[in-house]
Amino acid sequence: MTVDPPERRADDARTSAPDPDETSRLSAALEAALLHELREQYRLLALAHFKGALRLPQLELVPSRARLGRWVEATRTIELSRPLVLERPWGVVVEVLKHEMAHQYVTEVLGEREETAHGPRFRAVCERLGIDGAAAGMPEAPPADKTEAARKIGDRIARLLALAESPNVHEAEAAMAAAQRLLLKHNLELRDARVAQGYVWRHLGAPTGRTTEAERVLSLLLGKHFFVEAIWIPVYRAREGKRGSVLEICGRLENVEIAEYVHGYLVTTAERLWREHKAKRGIRGDRDRRTFLAGVMTGMTEKLAREAKKSEEAGLVWIADGDLSRYFRKRHPHVRHVRYAGQRRSEAYAHGREAGGKIVIHKGMRDGPDASAGARPLLPPRR
Repeated sequence: MTVDPPERRADDARTSAPDPDETSRLSAALEAALLHELREQYRLLALAHFKGALRLPQLELVPSRARLGRWVEATRTIELSRPLVLERPWGVVVEVLKHEMAHQYVTEVLGEREETAHGPRFRAVCERLGIDGAAAGMPEAPPADKTEAARKIGDRIARLLALAESPNVHEAEAAMAAAQRLLLKHNLELRDARVAQGYVWRHLGAPTGRTTEAERVLSLLLGKHFFVEAIWIPVYRAREGKRGSVLEICGRLENVEIAEYVHGYLVTTAERLWREHKAKRGIRGDRDRRTFLAGVMTGMTEKLAREAKKSEEAGLVWIADGDLSRYFRKRHPHVRHVRYAGQRRSEAYAHGREAGGKIVIHKGMRDGPDASAGARPLLPPRR
């Protein structure tokens, strides 16, 4: 798998390209830990996707920026770009590793050596296993162009969320509810018409060492009310030598974009509500922050559930998208469900729950001190 060559002037490259010695440097201990993690990732993928048919090859980090990865049959080696592994999110590294494992499968298991590297049998394997089979480019998941229907639904939802900025509470609530119903109708129409459309995946937020209750409730909220599948997946932070988790969502492109927007909006809004709660009550520390945030997400979940109940009473009933479920299972053949203990139901939780029940999602959230929390202006501008 190679990288498409960048189109920029030589003087731009001299002034803006990172020093390869700096970006590709790891201590011996961190490099050994990284290679160990890559081997463990290989073993997991070999079991989950290839049913144990592959034997572990040599894994090697190479300095190339032009090639993300390569399967070398003669030496039974999978080469991975060192800059890729150190500079890109772990999810991208895993996609490249799966791509090279598919090459290994075609040659060592299927015995195919006559076709070109990305020939029909390789593409068939990638399609069957949900692997990015593209010969070039970074596998970061949002490729498909929006259909006209997707663009229109994005425009209409953006207009409704702009109306949700109204200072009149009832008007704002009505606009947000209308946006939710419109998204439901859109997905029902696509499902009933059996519209064939590809699915994409995306990782939300920065990797975290331990997922909090607020983060888990938010992921469930997205999966239940915004027509995506959500899952916490393990990642590795190579420069720190630490494991963590990141939230992945899968769905139609327009649903993924809306869910990503909602995720960033709620993360940012919950933090703002906590600061306001602290100021109002003269609280100095952050001891109850996580409890309050869990309450906020719970309150918002309950609010969306009430709106969903109204839609059901109006005859708008959602049944899971079977095609999305199949896509999700291709990406994650073995899903494990884990139960967690929640935050203590204290006064801070109750206040957060009350505040969360009053949130109105609207268009905005572009810049500011919380921009790093994940908020992005994903929805199209009002026209």
